Amino acid sequence: MYIFILIGGLFIILIIYILVTRNSFIDLTNQIAEAFSAMDVHLKKRWDLVPNLVEIVKGYAEYEKNILEKVIALRNKTYDNLSDEEKIATNQELNDTIKSLFALVEKYPDLKASDNFLSLSKSLSTIEEEIAKSRKYYNAVIRIYNNKVEKFPSNLIAKLFGFKTKAMFSIIEAERNNVDVEL
Repeated sequence: MYIFILIGGLFIILIIYILVTRNSFIDLTNQIAEAFSAMDVHLKKRWDLVPNLVEIVKGYAEYEKNILEKVIALRNKTYDNLSDEEKIATNQELNDTIKSLFALVEKYPDLKASDNFLSLSKSLSTIEEEIAKSRKYYNAVIRIYNNKVEKFPSNLIAKLFGFKTKAMFSIIEAERNNVDVEL
């Protein structure tokens, strides 16, 4: 009789553990969505700001078309229709292009003194800081989620319900190097 009560008690504890762990995965999944959404707002602001910078630079650097064309090609993608992974990849490309754009600006002292350019570049700097903060929060939530997916015994529940690790929003190797500005 006591053995059945013990087995029943263990079974109930196991069911409760499975439900609590599954619910914590759902909570973390929702936190990931929230963190990406917050970061996405800043990425979209940058996405919308860059064409204005390009237009200002265009007037000064008419013959530097390859950089400007790359920015325009990236911007021709419809941001709202991109998946989260495509948004991350496209924004990493945009990071490289923005660095090239600012390297190009170094060649034109009049451009750096332009009120429009100064205003837009200040806005871009502010947005970049917000993206960095959002990226840090997003990656922290991903780390917590991935730890739960990979660590025993919650990894068993993750496999049971199909929760898989997610990629962090990281910089590409080229971004780790300083930008070379040649005049």
